[in-house]
Amino acid sequence: MQTEEETPLSSATEAAAAACPVAPTRAVGITDTTFRDGHQSLLATRMKIEDLLEIAPEMDKVGFHSMEVWGGATFDSCIRFLNEDPWERLRRLKKALPHTPTQMLLRGQNLVGYKHYADDIVEAFVKKMRDNGMDIMRVFDALSDRRNMAKAMEVAKKVGLHVQASVVYTTSPVHSNEGMAEDARLLAEMGADSICVKDMAGIMNPYDGYDLARRVKAAVPDLPLQWHAHYTSGMASMVYIKAIEAGVDVVDTAVSSMSMSTSQPPTETIIALLKGTPWDTGLDLARLTDIAAFFTKVRKKYAAFDVGMTLDTNVLQYQIPGGMISNFTSQLAQQNALHRLKEVLEEVPRVREDLGYPPLVTPTSQIVGSQAAMNVLAGRYKVISNEVKAYLHGEYGQPPAPMNKELQKQVLGDGGEAITCRPADLIPPGYAEAKAGAAPYMIQEEDVLTYALFPPNATKFFQERLAASAKVDSKLLEESKKNSPLPYHPV
Repeated sequence: MQTEEETPLSSATEAAAAACPVAPTRAVGITDTTFRDGHQSLLATRMKIEDLLEIAPEMDKVGFHSMEVWGGATFDSCIRFLNEDPWERLRRLKKALPHTPTQMLLRGQNLVGYKHYADDIVEAFVKKMRDNGMDIMRVFDALSDRRNMAKAMEVAKKVGLHVQASVVYTTSPVHSNEGMAEDARLLAEMGADSICVKDMAGIMNPYDGYDLARRVKAAVPDLPLQWHAHYTSGMASMVYIKAIEAGVDVVDTAVSSMSMSTSQPPTETIIALLKGTPWDTGLDLARLTDIAAFFTKVRKKYAAFDVGMTLDTNVLQYQIPGGMISNFTSQLAQQNALHRLKEVLEEVPRVREDLGYPPLVTPTSQIVGSQAAMNVLAGRYKVISNEVKAYLHGEYGQPPAPMNKELQKQVLGDGGEAITCRPADLIPPGYAEAKAGAAPYMIQEEDVLTYALFPPNATKFFQERLAASAKVDSKLLEESKKNSPLPYHPV
């Protein structure tokens, strides 16, 4: 991690940054994350559509820059846990938010899944996002491999989506603020309409944030810059203030009763902090009072999934997001090995180094975390997960630094080599096969994509949807028989 004193701005950006040490007067925009990352971070993505629709009209009146309502884990959660069609969810939310741009999170070539999909699946998915009401696509790649973002960005530009390309923030011996600013410049060259700096683990400190924001603004002065951080370590609100001073245009927040912990900073706090400053949001703090009260009440319905309001400063030592801690606890408890949690936490940075210092974000956080646990329980790399094997083969893309050669040799064998091309170049088209799989249950074209992403869970969802429809039809038939003045004769 660099500070302004330790590492001067690069020669290409020094003059521009020095000319504007503090950002000019402008209203800062607020993107509300409550409908997506807020409840994904705090309530395991379990909030149902009826709760969102009840408060959506009031949220629509606030005047947010945008609302993040889809993507991330919401798609998977809809069909796996909530028995909701994610496409219908998007359509209904868009209808309920006519005055507020909708925003989503896309994992590059992974879309909203956990592996790379074929280009024809990516193309169809991005087009259907737009058709169903999406306005802004925030796209990132877990390895910061821009090749894995290119197809989604290309298609999104063609169909008229606003493309917000993300720089994934992390720290390691091979990462630097200067390098991340260069990433932003290259993403701008790829056609990004705006840039987001994404601190998914909540490890950034305010002064590092100020330095990074200056560098990115100097590298891409003509693009809006947005900041996304999690409150995990307790520093995110302070980071926002310093980043705003350095030129950030929009920040991500969640309504106070759905904020902090592993969620985002509270919306009301940021509005109050900026009120009367050159960066006043112009939003009415009082309007959010009833919204916060609503989520205080609704949150109680999901108490079984609630992670609470505590901070997790382990993230500063091990760079482990809060969600990974809970996964470790569950995994070790099942093995009667909860007393070995500290060993697992200490193993994570070592596995991360072996894999070339990937940022810990979905899916790399799961890949690194699971392997760290196996290393502690079974011995270092005595058992290697299929995901790590695929990673070492290059199937997730190019990591920020070279991987452990001995570990690669153990997996690939003598003479085996990792792929160096864009991983999706090796994936054959998949839309036709997915259409055939979805055909017995298909009621809309979007069902093909649901099946393509999560075949087993999609099949189960489709079957339950069909059964529910049959029950409704049967009920309507019985009611019509009772109400009809004529004798009933089955056809």
